[in-house]
Amino acid sequence: MKKILILGSGLVAKPIIQYLLSKGYQLTVASNTPDRSNAMIAGNINGVSLFWDAGDENSLSQMIADHDLTVSLLPYVFHVMVAGYCVAHKKNMVTTSYVKPEMHALDAAAKEAGIILLNEMGLDPGIDHMSAMRIIDHVHEREGAVLEFYSICGALPAPEAADNPFRYKFSWSPKGVVLAGNNDAMYLHHGKVIELPTRDLFKNPFRVNFPQVGELEVYPNRDSLAYKEIYGIPEAQTMFRGTFRYQGWCETLDALKKLNLISPEKFDMQGMTFADMVANQIRKRSGSSDIRNMVADFLKIPVTSHAMEAMSWLGLFDNAPMNCTLDSTFEVTSDLMIEKMSLGQHERDMVALQHTFLAAFSDGRKEVIRSRMLDFGTLATDTSIARTVALPAAIAVEMILDEKIKVKGVHIPVIPDIYNPVLDQLEKLGIKMEEEFGLPLSEMING
Repeated sequence: MKKILILGSGLVAKPIIQYLLSKGYQLTVASNTPDRSNAMIAGNINGVSLFWDAGDENSLSQMIADHDLTVSLLPYVFHVMVAGYCVAHKKNMVTTSYVKPEMHALDAAAKEAGIILLNEMGLDPGIDHMSAMRIIDHVHEREGAVLEFYSICGALPAPEAADNPFRYKFSWSPKGVVLAGNNDAMYLHHGKVIELPTRDLFKNPFRVNFPQVGELEVYPNRDSLAYKEIYGIPEAQTMFRGTFRYQGWCETLDALKKLNLISPEKFDMQGMTFADMVANQIRKRSGSSDIRNMVADFLKIPVTSHAMEAMSWLGLFDNAPMNCTLDSTFEVTSDLMIEKMSLGQHERDMVALQHTFLAAFSDGRKEVIRSRMLDFGTLATDTSIARTVALPAAIAVEMILDEKIKVKGVHIPVIPDIYNPVLDQLEKLGIKMEEEFGLPLSEMING
């Protein structure tokens, strides 16, 4: 019986644990929350839960040596450490996280060890790569060119659960969602490189009408330019990767950023109320003694605007004590959001993913190709984000152990030998991209 080591038992662990146990593998789940992993194993005789701290490298080395394959669901900063022991013990590895340069640097060593270090096997990154490459390769096989490419993904509450002014609830890494608001962005638009510093990230979202959901806002996601090479489309004149949100999110996050309310910089907050903290951030530049009017004047927006209502609902204008000492506005704001914006026990989340391509062919013909996925969770304990992140990794584990994935070295799922069988198996599990070919040019996104 093949033995699999899973490191971590966070929000996306349950589907991969249950999938691999259902296939008869022997599973060891090592984490600092063994009670949670025990609940996920649910008494299956092939599952074992161990307490393990990510700083304990000696036991990590031994655990990797004792198993056939390791899945790292740890924070990304630990993946290279785990990969190093996988190379040393000649054991395959799967993660759902972005490949960092330090992981790329292990490629030759992994090939020499005869193993694969397969990364980005989740949703975004993961399903987005695989579903995009299936269409890109199809266009190239028809001797076509991909002139424009938009890839947009969002993990959101289902429409009926989007009932707060932010129209957002957390179904995964809450701190990560908020911290991502501090990213810069860069993309290619009609041959021109667009660079957005973090202060401008949310200023000019465009909108996409998504069936069964309605109009969603889109803002750019980090550096899109690298994907021209990753996806093998040097011909592309537009290359944009973005994030879906309901309307109102970008306006509100832009206001929070102008107020410096998601900054990781720490300062002394002793004795402050929430309203005091906000006033401190704008140095009381307004003559008004009322915090709402003072903030609206500073932002140059109406006091009745959506962003003002959202921040007021969150509690940022309250005179309640924060009970903080040395802390950051990021921690305070994100803690308020987690307190008020967690997905309810009986609420559903959803994942919306859309690719839109403009393809051109040698006979002069052009067509728009669109690929969409809309997936809903059932409850807060069985979320779509967990399914769509964990199941691609679970399928990849099975394929590696069955020697259906034979490539070695450091990889992401952009080659047919990986993406075709994984996408086929995901369809059997109800996770499917709906593809439309031959659409008129009027269907192209104009971001």
